[in-house]
Amino acid sequence: MTTPRHYARAPITEAIIDLRVNLPPVVDVLKLSLVQAVGDSNYLDGEQLYSGYGQIQFGPQVSASASRSSTGFIFRSVDGKYIYQARLDGFTMSRLAPYESWNVFRDEARRLWDVYCSVAIPLSVGRLAVRYINRIDIPLPLQDFKDYLRTVPEVSPDLPQGLSAYFMQLAIPQNDIEAMALINQTMIEPASPGVVSVVLDVDIFRTTEFTPQEEGIWQFFEMLHDRKNEVFEACITDKARGLFDDAPSFPL
Repeated sequence: MTTPRHYARAPITEAIIDLRVNLPPVVDVLKLSLVQAVGDSNYLDGEQLYSGYGQIQFGPQVSASASRSSTGFIFRSVDGKYIYQARLDGFTMSRLAPYESWNVFRDEARRLWDVYCSVAIPLSVGRLAVRYINRIDIPLPLQDFKDYLRTVPEVSPDLPQGLSAYFMQLAIPQNDIEAMALINQTMIEPASPGVVSVVLDVDIFRTTEFTPQEEGIWQFFEMLHDRKNEVFEACITDKARGLFDDAPSFPL
């Protein structure tokens, strides 16, 4: 794979660190509300998260019902750049654009993970993931997506080659680190006139079991982040890199 590079104008719209957990039966949503109480003033009061359920029953008469239940809380930083979720099934940290660097993002996630653990006291961690959502704005006129993207849909030569929309998903095992790379790519509404906007969503995850305070969790996050960089670089061309490289660089 191509060696990862640092970009001045990295196309990252959201970076995500995610840990899925098993909590003790005594921990409920009300207790998770204490995550904010032991946090800090950099984050606003939490909003409840809900999961919805629907059921259809067939018989002499068809009936349908829907319900929802609270699963945790979402907290947003005062400056709007960070969002974290404290849920019954896990902890998720997001950094929105403009992205700074992995080290800053990782350290903030680890700090708040420690807060989550002090409240929720998870029994185990069953899934780790690093996910980066990128928006690549390709200038028009565009002759071929392959000028910018090395991983694109292959259209039969017997069909017209123009695309007005597409969605592609690839699941590629990463056997050397016992992980999976999930790549989603799709066209979206253009960010501005004169461009075609493509989302390149790279999700690297591993389902395994760790103890919550195990140092190996954060060591493995380093491996996931490195692999994310490698997968991203493998999906783009030098022409795409030129779109991100016209100012002083900073780390991905």
